Amino acid sequence: MSVLYQPAGKALEYSERAVNLYRGCAHGCAYCYAPNVLRMGRDEFRAVVPRPGVLAQLKKDCLKDRGRDVLLCFTCDPYPPDEVEQGTTRKAIEILQMAGHRVTILTKAGTRAVRDFDLVRLAGRFASTLTFLDDKRSLLWEPGAALPGDRLEALQEAHRRDIPTWVSLEPVLDPEAAIAIIERTHRYVELYKVGRWNHDPRSQAIEWGTFGHRVETLLISLGKQYLLKEDLRKAMAPCGPSGR
Repeated sequence: MSVLYQPAGKALEYSERAVNLYRGCAHGCAYCYAPNVLRMGRDEFRAVVPRPGVLAQLKKDCLKDRGRDVLLCFTCDPYPPDEVEQGTTRKAIEILQMAGHRVTILTKAGTRAVRDFDLVRLAGRFASTLTFLDDKRSLLWEPGAALPGDRLEALQEAHRRDIPTWVSLEPVLDPEAAIAIIERTHRYVELYKVGRWNHDPRSQAIEWGTFGHRVETLLISLGKQYLLKEDLRKAMAPCGPSGR
């Protein structure tokens, strides 16, 4: 079974191809949808293991599909705690780049990813998901993820090494926090991808249309590239900035 795949539905807004190198994720994010999609309990999902034979299968897949934009990863994080010893992600980046793929790292592991920046700099991008700048709120919602300051440090280091950077503001749990993240990071982040919080009744209290227009206006004023996810864009209709 192929491990290099074309994402379906809303995920395709992020990348034309993706690889999930691990089974599970140690971050324990309260808003994570992946356990339900994979039909796993949340405790089981936090027990991270490499997918059996993932590198061997990736090599085979790269014989048939080359020169794509590939995201690492959607349903896991490419830098779980054991990645330093296992090196699965580093080997996967090497395989993908040999096939002419452009690799995007999307992680909440912060500076744990820096060790692979020598490879990412060759043909890749570095991205981090950010929800809060405040450590206490981050620990409440993402207890196993790197603290916000560590994630910002990784983004800054990527920028210093001339690696294109972007930030995933999805899900937006607090519109004010999302605005603050943009204002803090825009000098070293090139692109923002913004999506609303779904599958939780608390999200209904947020005026998504108002937030969408506000965040778009800010990003335009800063001259930033951005993608507003389709569900957020629909909440903004019918008027407001046209986007890009």
